[in-house]
Amino acid sequence: MANIKEIRERIASVSDTKKITNAMYMISSTKLRKAKKMLSDTEPFFYATKDMIERVVNNLPEGTKNIFLELRDDIPESKKKRGYLVFTDDKGLAGAFNHNVIKLTEEALANKKGENKLFVIGEVGRYHFNSENVDIEEFFPFTSQNPTLHRARKISAEIMDYYYNRKIDEFYIIFTTIRGNTCDARIERILPLDFLSALKRKKAPIRGNMYEEFLMEPSPSAVLDNIVPNYVTGYIYGALVESFCSVQQSRMMAMDNANKNAEMMIVDLKKSYNRQRQAMITQEITEVVSGAKALKRSKEIKKHGKR
Repeated sequence: MANIKEIRERIASVSDTKKITNAMYMISSTKLRKAKKMLSDTEPFFYATKDMIERVVNNLPEGTKNIFLELRDDIPESKKKRGYLVFTDDKGLAGAFNHNVIKLTEEALANKKGENKLFVIGEVGRYHFNSENVDIEEFFPFTSQNPTLHRARKISAEIMDYYYNRKIDEFYIIFTTIRGNTCDARIERILPLDFLSALKRKKAPIRGNMYEEFLMEPSPSAVLDNIVPNYVTGYIYGALVESFCSVQQSRMMAMDNANKNAEMMIVDLKKSYNRQRQAMITQEITEVVSGAKALKRSKEIKKHGKR
């Protein structure tokens, strides 16, 4: 059993750690408020762009050819080239945030046959896949702590280049969304767009519906070439912001749990300290009483000896 000095040092150490985790909790809560505002500011653009694409596709003339209208269903699943854009953080101390994203990525790579290419954001993901000898096609050296539209454009430009040159048939994005107090890792296809594919598969217009007349200049294909990359950029920016929200939420929860555990440890350590101190005081009192009795007995013996 530890002595009083060791317990006192342990209490001081846990208290210092609690100060650090509490400071990290406060920092994450401040960043989370900022990130949620960024997310709410992004959503109107995202949904407006998606609505515009749907309206354009619904009014495309028959026979319109465009790379974004290609479903690429003729390519066998075993020969498709897929890209995975993975969002991780630059450091740990965020609960299961990084673990869930990496686990979902490994499952996707294991389940999908064909040629898979990995595009990684965040140092944790880069370090993990390099340590597992998994080839990374491209690593984006952007910190996940500061999502910007400029960075989203840079990432989107790289992805679109792969798609235009047919180096990739399908692009998936693996990131974390925040729902209330929980964070969920999810995988979604961004190219070809799922809702665009569904609109393209429609056989005939629904009877009784009103359809607007669109004039697309210079051409329907040119319109798609402009709005779809903007939509992909907006989607990636939204994923950056959602991941930023999620990691702050996860870190807040992890630090809150750490604070609670530290409090419990301090309570237990103080109980052990008090027990040890009480035992030491009891032992000292016992020794004093025993010494007093021994001294008294010694005096009595001497007194009887003189008689």
